[in-house]
Amino acid sequence: MSAPGSEQRKLRAGVVGLGWAGRQHMAAYDGSPDVELVALAGMEVEPMQQLGDQYGIAEDHRYSDWKDLVASGDLDVVSIATPTTLHAPIAVAALDAGIHVLSEKPMAENAEAAQTMVDAAKRNGKVLDVSFNHRRRGDVQALKKIVDAGLLGDIYYAKAGWLRREGIPGLGSWFTRRATAGGGPLMDIGVHMLDMALHLLQEPAVTSATAATYAEFGPKGRGGSPYGSTGKTGVEASDYDVEDLSTAFLRLEGGATLLLESSWAQWIPRDQCYVTLYGSEGGASIEWGGGPSDAYDSLNIWTEKDGVPAVLQPAVPPDGQHTAAVLDFVAAVLSGDVEGHQGDEALVRAAVVDACYASAAQGSEVRL
Repeated sequence: MSAPGSEQRKLRAGVVGLGWAGRQHMAAYDGSPDVELVALAGMEVEPMQQLGDQYGIAEDHRYSDWKDLVASGDLDVVSIATPTTLHAPIAVAALDAGIHVLSEKPMAENAEAAQTMVDAAKRNGKVLDVSFNHRRRGDVQALKKIVDAGLLGDIYYAKAGWLRREGIPGLGSWFTRRATAGGGPLMDIGVHMLDMALHLLQEPAVTSATAATYAEFGPKGRGGSPYGSTGKTGVEASDYDVEDLSTAFLRLEGGATLLLESSWAQWIPRDQCYVTLYGSEGGASIEWGGGPSDAYDSLNIWTEKDGVPAVLQPAVPPDGQHTAAVLDFVAAVLSGDVEGHQGDEALVRAAVVDACYASAAQGSEVRL
């Protein structure tokens, strides 16, 4: 920290991973007055040249190996936007090197690996955040205020899901291999909805999971995303060994329950995301989805006012998304207070996902 009365030095930031998620972090750091983006790591030659030039990264700070970026001794913060199974090794190395870490979701391929990240953050007194950017949506922020004010009463049941008509993110890519991704849509997009639901429900403990998983599209080379160019058809069996649909019934501390579903490919009319809450004094639902030509979103609250049924539609602030997640991380680092920023909430999500996969594998309820 700078001496009292002196101008605070900008945080020196690096990003590991040159794909879409990594680029969101780069843009957020570049737009922050408190941060200087100084280093990138990634194996793709052309994107490295383009992004390095775009952000003015010195040639000797463009690394093909993340280990060299961490070892440079030149960073205060680093974002990790790589295949899932690299999150823990990079995070632990960075934290042990005295670097604060912001990781993309999911936290890691399993709770055991996620725990190593939390342990490293705590033994080094560093910030470890996970970028659950969808909880920064404006409608989620608005509904969170409604819930926290007690307007829905005791919430006893909730449903959350992210379902795609066809959206496997790269048939035959690292996304569809358990060894690199850790799992399918539950790990990729279902964890967003799990995070959103638990966040809105004020973080109740999950006590058990009963889950099932299915793979009816990917192994047949079907259901690839129509957006982007990473997908391919006619995949080999070894290219796809994760689920393309998962569903889970979660019991929560205090007796409430949560139904969670996620899919990359499913016979439905269009993509859809939702969180629905059922409380003793009111209900609420966030919904969004569709495609580029028919996108939709809504937030509704159902309750009573003076004994008369009422539908409320609260004001919705702008979406925060990745930028807000990055800036919240930067603020935590600058504050010097790591309380609540060492990966504990994300570790809970990892443990729940583990329990869901275990339940699906054994065909019975798993206690947490």
